[in-house]
Amino acid sequence: MNRFRPFVLALTVVLSALLAYGLFTQPKPQPADAQGFSAARVVKDIEVISKENHSVAHPEERARVREYLLQRLEGLGADTVLCFEYDSLVSPPERPFVYTFDAVDLLAEFAPLNPSEDDTYLMFVAHYDSRYAQIMPKDTVWSYGAADDGYGIGVALETVSQLLKQREHWHQGVKILFTDAEEVGMMGMKAIWENDREVFDNVGLVINIEARGPYGPALLFEACPGNDKVMKLYADAAKNKYTYSLTTVVYGFMPNFTDFTIIKDEVPGLNFSTICDVNHYHTDLDNFSNVNAKSIQHYGSQVLPVAMDYLTTEEYSDKDYFKSDKDATNFTIPLLGLFNFSKTGYTIVNAVIFLVFLLLFALEGVRGRIKASKVFKNSLVVLFVGIGVLAFGELLAYICSLIAGAKFKPFGIVQGVGFDNAAMIVATVVIAAVTVLVYIAQRSKAVRQVSGSMRASAAVNAASKHAYNVLYGTLALMLVLSIALLLAIGENLMFLIPLTFATIAMVLYHMTSLKVWMVLAIGMTLLHAFSFYFALSMALTIGAYGAVAMLAFFDLMVLIPLADLYMISPAKKK
Repeated sequence: MNRFRPFVLALTVVLSALLAYGLFTQPKPQPADAQGFSAARVVKDIEVISKENHSVAHPEERARVREYLLQRLEGLGADTVLCFEYDSLVSPPERPFVYTFDAVDLLAEFAPLNPSEDDTYLMFVAHYDSRYAQIMPKDTVWSYGAADDGYGIGVALETVSQLLKQREHWHQGVKILFTDAEEVGMMGMKAIWENDREVFDNVGLVINIEARGPYGPALLFEACPGNDKVMKLYADAAKNKYTYSLTTVVYGFMPNFTDFTIIKDEVPGLNFSTICDVNHYHTDLDNFSNVNAKSIQHYGSQVLPVAMDYLTTEEYSDKDYFKSDKDATNFTIPLLGLFNFSKTGYTIVNAVIFLVFLLLFALEGVRGRIKASKVFKNSLVVLFVGIGVLAFGELLAYICSLIAGAKFKPFGIVQGVGFDNAAMIVATVVIAAVTVLVYIAQRSKAVRQVSGSMRASAAVNAASKHAYNVLYGTLALMLVLSIALLLAIGENLMFLIPLTFATIAMVLYHMTSLKVWMVLAIGMTLLHAFSFYFALSMALTIGAYGAVAMLAFFDLMVLIPLADLYMISPAKKK
């Protein structure tokens, strides 16, 4: 074994984690005197907005926020600023608290100086009410709305202020819609959609900006149905991209909604949000002291270039340009960027990967590196242990909920466990350590079974064959799961990505005899895993930790034998 290989492996893991969590890959917050999008200027708006609770239960405080926003919109030089008032609205009865209130939506319009023949607009949407009373395990609390949705308000204002610098190049105009009463069931958006829908008649694209916690990357977590054209715009224009089309599928099963929910079937658009963390969401921790400038800057690096491209491209003056009946499949891998496919293209990619893997699998069998019986056995072992990991993760979530006095929902959103992130991190490290130790024990057992005068060579062969059988057993399981998910929901990146990188690495290794391909496969898989499972665990919370832990375990069962094959000398050919 090359003595530098353990160091290379360790460095690969550390660098993958650092890159996945934003080192060198996320924008730095810009100061108040910056020429471009400035998180510092957004923070100044948030400081004013979040001084007081301003929910539907706080009409006077909400009115003060509204007056500030009217001043800001007029200060930006809006052509018109309109107030849409809706009286005596009642929040849905299924809510824990029922309120009767008046709602006032704000609409500002900025027309292009050189408009196209068609009158088309980009609309920014954010809500200015904060969360009403939230029942927590130890108290009932009120949010200050610093992130939810001070981030949305501030990012929209700062983005438009930057867009106005290029107003002479606009072909489309800009609308800003600040809705009221979003927290009580999108009541402000429902009211304007039902009573004043003409506001949306000339809107060709909507960018909705939300926040589910004050920190972490800004995720494009949802796009409209028929999203292939809007995703092409995002892919071509946005910087520091961060999105998974799978999150749109997952979000459809979750109990949360945004203003975008009301209009997304009729108006094409994109929906952005931070997702960290649930214990700051809708609670008194959503206050100005927890505002994160780095997260705000990440919104700007994505939203501003997309908006600028839309406004300055004459082709988009057709209001219906982004309407489509086709969906795109996409995901980001830190450092590598965004991968955006049509549904047909994604199916073809899957088919190619599946075919290459099956050919590789057959070749490995012919060469005697794997045995079908052992591969099948390993597939079953990985599957059933993975189910055990899922059960362990849910048990951990239940115990943590009991300790915190929080309401446990299996595979559901659990709020109020203040140590949830620490618990998930520690549990994942323990699962990884146990998995490695068990693998080493099984490998040692396989090596001890060899004997004879060629013991050293036979030991290497035994170790290699053990790694091959575990690796291909896991990859075969991932192949089956990839096909099942692709047929069921059209998304399978959590299985396809490790399958793809491992398959390509092994093909290239056999073609070149260079083990560096294995290290690259480990690094690429980790870049995706660290980023994606972080987003998934933050979005689903500790209540669904079992599912996240199981998926991470499957990845481990690809990475560990790959690392083993990299570390040991190759088995001698028969």
